[in-house]
Amino acid sequence: MKIGYARVSTDDQNLDLQDRALRGAGVEQIFTDKASGAAASRPGLSAALSALSAGDTLVVWRLDRLGRSLPHLISVVADLGQRGVGFQSLSDGLDTTSAQGRLVFHMMGALAEFERALISERTSAGVRAAKARGVRLGRRPTLNKAQVEHARALIAGGESPSAVARTFKVGRSTLYRALRAAGDRAEGPVSDLTSHMVLSNA
Repeated sequence: MKIGYARVSTDDQNLDLQDRALRGAGVEQIFTDKASGAAASRPGLSAALSALSAGDTLVVWRLDRLGRSLPHLISVVADLGQRGVGFQSLSDGLDTTSAQGRLVFHMMGALAEFERALISERTSAGVRAAKARGVRLGRRPTLNKAQVEHARALIAGGESPSAVARTFKVGRSTLYRALRAAGDRAEGPVSDLTSHMVLSNA
């Protein structure tokens, strides 16, 4: 049995072109969505995939009607293959029920894997280059150096850690980590802060 899936991005578009092409290819049942290709939730696609059984073929008008991206497309088609379900894209001439179609699909998978490897390699190279230039990576500190010094002075002057944390609109644990990261140890303001936190949480 051939089951079709059609999708348009907005309510202003219609499915007539895809519907005619799918029915002309012998599709008996068509599931549809009106959603962006990037949408994670597509009820029509979920229903189509659930309706397929071993020996069936999922048919789409064009590859971009099915996958959010090349990796997503390959993942969906590979899953269909494991279930014994074929896949056909009319405009792209891809049909995994034929030997040639399966070869093309495997080549697409290899290219996607190659692309992922290149992205990973470029990312790693960029990180190494940034570190070599002295660039600090990771999340930006919640409190900058001046704020940490101000917080330290307030606590040393008798302000409670909770009040200081509220002043800077952060949690006490965030304030504590900022003070420790700035070089404080278990003495002075940090020990006071630790005591306050222990007492407050007791």
